[in-house]
Amino acid sequence: MNNTFNYLPQLLLRLALSITMLSAVADRFGFWGENSAWGNWENFEKYTRQLTSFLPESVGGFSAYAATFLEILFPLMLIFGFKTKWAALGTGFLLLIFALSMSVALGVKAPLDYSVWIGSAAAFILAVQSDYKYSVDTLIKKS
Repeated sequence: MNNTFNYLPQLLLRLALSITMLSAVADRFGFWGENSAWGNWENFEKYTRQLTSFLPESVGGFSAYAATFLEILFPLMLIFGFKTKWAALGTGFLLLIFALSMSVALGVKAPLDYSVWIGSAAAFILAVQSDYKYSVDTLIKKS
């Protein structure tokens, strides 16, 4: 398929991954109200400790902060198309870690229900694209 037809779906994939991840961050800060998984930071930390129960407890607490930082950084990079390949790889690995942790701690159904495997695979597909037309990367390349 001609690369020209690849640009719009690629942009939509960048936005879908970004919005999904930013929505999860908004949830842990209570922005979704009653339609939420966690609703507040304390519940999110408890959930993170559950997912990382096979690690030392100090790592579980740190994981909540690290995940939140990366779930803000990578989506913003994807939205603007800045270092898109690296942001997509980071997103893919982050979601893969989430999927594996969820599988170990909660069973294989949990990451399937939340489409974490799909998100990870989609991010890796985005990472192997040859260029990103609607992006800061393209503007930098042209100058």
